[in-house]
Amino acid sequence: MARFIIRSILSTIITMLLVSFALFFLLEVGSGDVTVKILGIESTPEQRASYRAQLGLDAPPLQRYFDWLIGNDFRAEKLVGYPLVSIKNQQTKEEEWWANVDGQLTRWQMQKGQLLALRRQPDGSRTKHMVSGGWQTAKNGQEFFWGVDTDNRAVKWVRGAGETVWVRTKAGFRKEGDGPRQYIPLRKGLLRGDAGQSLQTGRPVAVTLIPRVRNTLVLAGVAFLFIMPLALFFGIMAGINEGKPLDRVISILGLGATATPEFVSGIFLILIFGIWLRVLPAVALFTSADAIFSNPKLLALPVMTLALVELGYVSRMTRASMVEVMSAPYIRTAIIKGMPYRRVVFKHALRNALMAPITVIMLHVNWLVGGVVVVEAIFGYPGLGKYIYDSAIFGDPNAVEAAAMLTVTIAISTRLVGDLAYTFLNPRIRYS
Repeated sequence: MARFIIRSILSTIITMLLVSFALFFLLEVGSGDVTVKILGIESTPEQRASYRAQLGLDAPPLQRYFDWLIGNDFRAEKLVGYPLVSIKNQQTKEEEWWANVDGQLTRWQMQKGQLLALRRQPDGSRTKHMVSGGWQTAKNGQEFFWGVDTDNRAVKWVRGAGETVWVRTKAGFRKEGDGPRQYIPLRKGLLRGDAGQSLQTGRPVAVTLIPRVRNTLVLAGVAFLFIMPLALFFGIMAGINEGKPLDRVISILGLGATATPEFVSGIFLILIFGIWLRVLPAVALFTSADAIFSNPKLLALPVMTLALVELGYVSRMTRASMVEVMSAPYIRTAIIKGMPYRRVVFKHALRNALMAPITVIMLHVNWLVGGVVVVEAIFGYPGLGKYIYDSAIFGDPNAVEAAAMLTVTIAISTRLVGDLAYTFLNPRIRYS
């Protein structure tokens, strides 16, 4: 068992690396120029080029992949010349990057050709100080300075040769001079829990993703607890009553529910319970971050939509497995010997009949967590599925990559749990 677990962990790591590499470069090739979606189609090539450099999208793809995976703060430290640290902003609670200059957290900015140092005070405020030294001289004679700016980037200023930078504001685009020559958006990397900044919202992906994951886990958990016991119960009842009216009813209803797409059943449920009867919210409208806890009715229709599909599928798989086990010779022998029918079903048949459904259940955990895109889109439920959908439509690579890697992690973990569950259901199975 120990060797099996070690091999599984190693294969999981290799799988995750291969998936991350393929996912990153597929998004890089297929997402197109994301600056057009950020700035709009009326933006000029000059504005898009400036914004692309500010986002670090002008770097080579392979370098951006490693920055996304393992971070780039260690590389930026060599250029800045000071240790780089990230601390939480007291107001926004988001991570900020600072340079530790002799124990003083410092950032820099350029104003009218003059370099200023912004020093963070214990209360979170900043003080400005003019910088007279610290400039380095390149081989071509130009003086340059590497520092951390106010947008969490390591930047390179060149004295007397500031770049023209287009800055996006609420009022539109503003053209500024004295801009940096080079940008490195700072990040710790996915392996250290930093998926970068969402290009759609301008906020860290982790800040916007974690609440969505929580919402989906709540939805998937409630759906799982509601669906799986009922599905197993109906499947067992149909299996032990093969060919009888009860079996026919369960099989036909299950087949019909499975064959109906989620968007069809979801719309019907909205019409019936949300519009005609008005007993349940037609849309999962979140007025606060904890809306699902203060108003559990928001979960009702999404859970019912998931249940219609899952109940039929899992119950039919359980029924087929139960029918196969009940026709086995050892079951017939136990019945002929006079063993109580209830004991035959629950002690001998049920355990072996669950071997096939357990695989389906583990696979459907993945679907419940990462594949509820349609259900969440129909009801406007702010979960992981809708997050992936919105990010993919916008072309936000950091958000899509982080969410996709999370679903891959869940899929691989549930596969491992399913393999281990086999040993408890059937002691004859051993992993070497």
